[in-house]
Formats: sequence, C-alpha cells, structure tokens
Amino acid sequence: MNFILDHKLADGNTLIRPEEAEQLIPRISTMGELNEYEALNIVHAREWAFRDRTMKSKEPLEESYVRKLHRKMFDEVWKWAGTYRKHELNIGCDPFDITQRIAQLLGNAQYWLDNNTFTVDESAIRFHHQLVSKIHPFANGNGRHARMITDVVAVKHRRPEFTWGSGQDLVRECDARSQYFAALRALDANENDVKPLLDFARS
Repeated sequence: MNFILDHKLADGNTLIRPEEAEQLIPRISTMGELNEYEALNIVHAREWAFRDRTMKSKEPLEESYVRKLHRKMFDEVWKWAGTYRKHELNIGCDPFDITQRIAQLLGNAQYWLDNNTFTVDESAIRFHHQLVSKIHPFANGNGRHARMITDVVAVKHRRPEFTWGSGQDLVRECDARSQYFAALRALDANENDVKPLLDFARS
C-alpha cells in the first residue's frame, strides 16, 4: 500500500494487502476495520498525551517522545509502531537520514521557541510541516502523529490545541484534506509561505 501523509484513500471494504497484514497485531482484513482499530488506539494515546502528569513530565521536543507518541498511537495495531521506517517513500527524506533530520528539527524548533524567532503558533506549524512533509519518519500514521505532537507543543507553550480544519477527518477525502495538502505544498515550495497552513490549523 502506498502511503502519502496517512493511508492511501480506500473504501472501507478494501482488503488489506497480505504483506501489510503480516505487520498487524489484531486479526483484521479490511481498511474499514483497520481504521476503527487505529481510531480507538489514537483515542487512548490522546488521553495519555494530554494528561496533566504527562504534560508536566514529558518534553515533546525530545527524540524519545517523538517515537513514544507514535508507539502510543498505534501499538495496539502495528507491530512496528514507534519505529522509524526503513524503506523509501514518495515523500520525506531517505530513511538513513531520519534520525539525524529529527534531531536537527527538534533542536531548531526548541531554538525558535526559546528565542521567540516566530510566534508559538508559527514555530509549531513550521515544526509540523518539516516533520510530516520533509522527514515523514514512519511507515504510516505520519499526518495524525504530526498533528497530535504539534498540538502537544502548542499546549505545552500555553496555546490552545490546533483545530486542523474544524476537526474534520483528514484521513478521508474531503475539502479540509485538500486544503491541508495545498497548504503543505505551498510551504514546500516557499519556506516563507506559512500563512495558508497556519490559517488552516486554526480554522
């Protein structure tokens, strides 16, 4: 299955390919079932991430947190949850560069926040864009992971969570998904064109 920012769009009855099914923990066979399992797993991860104790004791701009949050989001579904991808995709960096690129991004984001290089919102959104579009560290779930960790960064710095197109399901085809992709592409093309993605994230 070819992943871009999340799952390839598919009908809920579409069968999961055998090579993918081997990496699943639950015994499921359709994309619809997979979506349900993942959604429930993500609910549990969200509860963990935004719990007061977690927010106070964990730093989202640490490499271990990047992997741990992904593991929390998908550890009931995928055997490789929290593990960086080892194969090339049509988006993101070479898999051999992921660890170094993650470290650079985390350092940059911390610098932006510590030195007021940008507003908190813009720092978080630039972090989000680099993570999901330029690095794309995991085999699956990158969009959902990048949005949640960006929300955690915002809340950690006393800003509200982002709404990401009024909370629409960006995994499925919809106008909000198209706007999200267009905003990411705009920032891909011009690193100063952050407004579309920032506006979408707060819409």
